[in-house]
Amino acid sequence: MQQNRNRLVVLGAAESGIGAALLALKQGFDVFVSDKSLIAPAFKQQLEAANIPYEEGQHTPELICNAQLVVKSPGIPEKAPLIKQLRALNVEICSEIEFAYRYKGDSKIIAITGSNGKSTTTKLTAHVLQTAGYDVAMVGNIGISFAKQVAEDPKEWYVIEVSSFQLDDIQTFRPDIAVILNITPDHLDRYEYKFDNYVQAKFNITQFQLPTDYLILNKDDEAMKQFLLTHSTHAKTIFFTMDEMNLEGDAAFIHNNEMHIRFDGDDWSSSIDDLTIKGKHNQYNSMAAGISSRVAHIRKEKIRESFESFQGLEHRLEFVATIRGVDYINDSKATNVNSVWYALEGLKKPIVLILGGQDKGNDYDQILPLIQEKVKAIVCMGKDNSILLDFFKDKHEVVLDTHSARSAVMAAYSIAERGDIVLLSPACASFDLFNNYEDRGRQFKEAVRNL
Repeated sequence: MQQNRNRLVVLGAAESGIGAALLALKQGFDVFVSDKSLIAPAFKQQLEAANIPYEEGQHTPELICNAQLVVKSPGIPEKAPLIKQLRALNVEICSEIEFAYRYKGDSKIIAITGSNGKSTTTKLTAHVLQTAGYDVAMVGNIGISFAKQVAEDPKEWYVIEVSSFQLDDIQTFRPDIAVILNITPDHLDRYEYKFDNYVQAKFNITQFQLPTDYLILNKDDEAMKQFLLTHSTHAKTIFFTMDEMNLEGDAAFIHNNEMHIRFDGDDWSSSIDDLTIKGKHNQYNSMAAGISSRVAHIRKEKIRESFESFQGLEHRLEFVATIRGVDYINDSKATNVNSVWYALEGLKKPIVLILGGQDKGNDYDQILPLIQEKVKAIVCMGKDNSILLDFFKDKHEVVLDTHSARSAVMAAYSIAERGDIVLLSPACASFDLFNNYEDRGRQFKEAVRNL
C-alpha cells in the first residue's frame, strides 16, 4: 500500500490521542483518528470542533496503513495485529510524547517515571517550579497530554509523567532531566512476563540523553543496581538514597531526620517533619523532586516554601474521615503490590485492609510480613476474589469476600474498632467493578461518608 507522505493517523482517541491529533493538525498534517472502542463524547466533540475525521468501534486498515506516520496510544501493545501489519509495511510508529517532543521548540523537560510515586513526584516538582515563577506545565499521565499542551499553550518548561508504555515508542525523546523513582514488577503481561524487559523499558527514558543532560536515580533500588552493572548512560547521573554513606558530589539523602539536597557544591537540608506528605515513600519522592529542582536552578528557599505548602494527590493515601474513632484512608491509586507495601509500611495503627480488583499476576508474598504484623482483617473487593481468597485463607485469620465499594466499606466498618485504620489499598487494577482507580476511590469515599 502506497503511503501518503502528509498523512498522519492517530490510533486511540483518549487524552493522548486527541492531543496528538490537534498538534498534527496545527503542523499541517492530513490527520485521521481511529479508535477500536467508542470514543467518549467529550473527546468526540474536540475532534468535530477541529474538523478532524475519525472512526470508532473499528480500525479500517485501508484508512490507516497508507499513513506516513502513526501515533499510537500507549495502551495498544506491540503484538496487536494492526501494529504487526504496520510494521510489515514499514510505516513509522511513535508515541504521543515522541510526537510532541518534535515540536516543543527550545523548551526544557523534566520527565519522571517509575513503578510507584510518579504522579506525586510530578505534581510536587511542577509545584516547585510554579512557586519559583517558572513558565511550566504539568503534562503526560497527569494533567493534559504533552501534545495538546504544545499545540495550544506552549511553555518554557514541561514536567512530564511518563509510563513504560509511552517510552516503548520513542525515537528522539530526550529529557533535560530524567528521573526513575523505582522499578518493581508491574505490567509484566505487556513485557512477555520478563522483568528485565520492563526494567529496560523504564531506562528508555535516558536512551537519547546527552552528557549535558541529567539522570536522577534511586540508589536503593535493587533493579536499578543490577541494570547499571551492565548498562551505562551518557547523562550525568545523580543518586538519591536513604543512606548518605559512600555518596560523593551531587546527591540527595536522609541523615538524622534531615533531607539533604546537595548540588553544585551546595548542601541544603530541611527536616522531614516539615514535609506535608508523609511516609518513607514520600521522602523518596521529595528527594527526587528536590534534586530535580536544584538541577533546574530553583533557589533553596523556593524549594522549602514549596515542600511546606504542597498538597498531596487525591486517591493516594488520602484521608477521608474519622468515624467512631476509626480513620478511613483512600489509597485507590495503589494498583500494584509495591504501592501497598509503602502504604502499610508508613501506617502505625492496626489496619483493616481492603484489597482486590483485576489481578495483574501479583506476588502477595511481598506484603505478607507487613500484613501479618499490621493488618487485623482483609476485606477482598472485586468481581472475582478467588486469587486473593486462595492466597490468604491459610495465612490470615479474618478474610472477607465482598463485591462492591459499599459492601466492602460496610464489612470493614463492622470489624474496625476505635484507634484502627480502614485502608483501601487494592494492589490491583480497577476495571472489574469500576471505570478506573479514580472511580473506585470516589465510590469508596462516598460509601464512607454514607456510614
